[in-house]
Amino acid sequence: MRVDEAVGAAISRPGKDILSGVDRLINDGIADPNRLAIGGYSYGGYLTNWLITQTTRFNAALSGAGGLEHVSDWGTIDLPVDVTDIFGGFPWEVPHIYQSEGAIYQLDKVRTLTYIVTGENDVRVSSSQSYILERGLHYLGIPVQLLIFPGEGHLLSNNPWHRKIKAREELKWLQKYGSISSIETL
Repeated sequence: MRVDEAVGAAISRPGKDILSGVDRLINDGIADPNRLAIGGYSYGGYLTNWLITQTTRFNAALSGAGGLEHVSDWGTIDLPVDVTDIFGGFPWEVPHIYQSEGAIYQLDKVRTLTYIVTGENDVRVSSSQSYILERGLHYLGIPVQLLIFPGEGHLLSNNPWHRKIKAREELKWLQKYGSISSIETL
């Protein structure tokens, strides 16, 4: 996929590609459809957040520093990337794209038990995105846990123990929930 092909579909197009890849792994007998989990950090967190709004096939999700609402990204991101290039315009010019690509607007579809990690001082993907995800899933009755690392930015690089704690806690979440079915009765 070329970059220009993803304009206006920076989350949904790669997300659909991932789901196609998962289908292929299942059809080829490589992946067990009853033991699927998903996770990602930064852009991978954005994809994870969107993917859990699209399917109930994942038993557990790990969302690290992932966004779910893109208008606030446009206003706060610290990268020299112009979010308007990614989404094809300003939020007021193409609001339907910002909304269709934003997981927050489809959060009621989530049934996946989700573990969220963020740095308290993240300005790349504001930690408020993780708070919003945690609150939304909590109100929907989805088992969710939020781990916030104090004094950390996006890369969790201020304290070497924080990355170790992150990995340990994510593994514990996967051991607990990675091989059980998602909540189907909500």
